Amino acid sequence: IPARYQSTRLPAKPLRMLGCKSIIQWVYEAVHTVIEDVVVATDDERIVEEVERFGGRAIMTSTEHRSGTDRCAEALSKMEGEYDVVVNVQGDEPFIRKEHIEALINCFNNPATEIATLAKAFTKEESNNIHNHNCVKVVTDLRNRALYFSRATIPYQRDVEPTEWAEHHTYLKHIGIYAFRAAVLKEITALD
Repeated sequence: IPARYQSTRLPAKPLRMLGCKSIIQWVYEAVHTVIEDVVVATDDERIVEEVERFGGRAIMTSTEHRSGTDRCAEALSKMEGEYDVVVNVQGDEPFIRKEHIEALINCFNNPATEIATLAKAFTKEESNNIHNHNCVKVVTDLRNRALYFSRATIPYQRDVEPTEWAEHHTYLKHIGIYAFRAAVLKEITALD
């Protein structure tokens, strides 16, 4: 679970309280319902202290990482044991569900799967969010392989009123969870 203290939109987000628990505790406990070996990868002692307070495990990582994926790779390099698949659930996803994690892990039942992520169609009730820059959208090919991730609404529909876009195309919302074969995670984070 990559979790950093400095966020441009909401600093200290993992430590913010949501009801009686911190956001990072909600995430940790949700992931732990499916995965036994869970670790928070962070660049801040305050997050380490919070994770240890509720009985979780944390690893300090560099402050220089550009992504949660890089943070996960460093944490993996510091862990003992062999791992086939690494699941990356962002430390600010307190509403991640067991079904999401299980669906992602099940992708690796296919030995050809190297990287997987989840997306879901915006429901009719959520259709106004296709223009929300806080919602990441995904465009896939015919085999459901992700081609583009964007905060902008993609694909753009020329000659259609933006209020009608959802009626003419099924937009996919990215769910902030990824998984990698451990060897592939190491390879892609070594790229510059």
